[in-house]
Amino acid sequence: MSEPMLTLDEALTRLLVRARSTAVETVPLDAALGRVLAEPRLQAPISVPPFDNSAMDGYAVRAADTPGELSVGEEIAAGRAPGPGLEAGTARPIMTGGPMPAGADAVVPIEVAIEHDGRVQLAAADRGAYVRLAGSDTPAGSEVCLPGALTPAGVAVLASLGLGTVTVRRRPVVALLSTGDELVAPGNGLAPGQIHDANGPALAAAVVDAGGVPRRLPLVRDDAAAVEDALREASAGCDLVITSGGVSVGRHDHVRAVLEEAGSLDFWRIAVQPGKPLAVGSFGDATVVGLPGNPVSALVTFELFVRPFIRQAMGLDGDGRMRVRARPVAPIATDPPRRAFLRVTAWRDGSEIRARAAGGQGSAQLRPLAEANGLLIVPEGEAAADPARAYETIIIGSLP
Repeated sequence: MSEPMLTLDEALTRLLVRARSTAVETVPLDAALGRVLAEPRLQAPISVPPFDNSAMDGYAVRAADTPGELSVGEEIAAGRAPGPGLEAGTARPIMTGGPMPAGADAVVPIEVAIEHDGRVQLAAADRGAYVRLAGSDTPAGSEVCLPGALTPAGVAVLASLGLGTVTVRRRPVVALLSTGDELVAPGNGLAPGQIHDANGPALAAAVVDAGGVPRRLPLVRDDAAAVEDALREASAGCDLVITSGGVSVGRHDHVRAVLEEAGSLDFWRIAVQPGKPLAVGSFGDATVVGLPGNPVSALVTFELFVRPFIRQAMGLDGDGRMRVRARPVAPIATDPPRRAFLRVTAWRDGSEIRARAAGGQGSAQLRPLAEANGLLIVPEGEAAADPARAYETIIIGSLP
């Protein structure tokens, strides 16, 4: 009797317990985008803004002196000290970002002011109008919390606090092995029976997209000793090893057997479509995830298993993808014993989201996956996606 397949949830739980938090490192702020702060809560070392300043080009005034005609004093430019305080009955020209002079409590925009012969006619101003108060964004000593992967706005906050470097979680290093006598690196010609290695470049890109650092190794031929040597090299100094191919039951599939004999094998059959022959184990100190050799299966199982692993090692939850409910426009056949992840194009149609098959659902058909923006999930036990209902859908691109 064949070994029963694990459900996706069982397999993912068993894989994620292997994800170890990466060490921390200090990087320049310019390299912080997408990184995860080692400590998401920090205390603001300064106030932002550090002083009261003008939100407009205009005139710094005492609100009580407006409306009316005032004498024009010394100009205040951004980046300069404000100079003497503002005398009653006087307006001082001030540029956006310029520090407010002592005594001023409002700014009248230049658009509603008329200056002539050293005097300016001003509209009425409320106290505090167009003034950005010191600490109005972030008071000194207050807690700033920036959980998750740093966004451009998060980087801006850190820059405004004067931080030139930040301490972040190290990106997981992921070694990549493509196995198969038929594989040739892109850029080289093909002999009869050969194909280009699509998995290596695709999985390296997927690792970067997930936040990791890919380490590509040479192609591995279908030989048990060569696979063992490659795994030994790959497992040194990395957080995760990903192989593609060699995990099924063919006579030339050696990855699973090598894991069983020279490392350890936790599980290898998953009830998902595509991607049933997925192996998880270890070699040396590294976790090994053996992905199927078919390129669609490899990329979909990466999305389901490896992406959450990489993110968890950096302190991030889940896969980071948007999930919606989409209703297919026509039935899409599935393999009922397995949870299906159908490659679809999804779009907003009024108040609902619709989806159609992006193309053929074969595990070697890459173009439909490249042209898809979602994976529509059909639960185990259903023979097809039913147009009468909506299904959870993972958005892997943009949703028009």
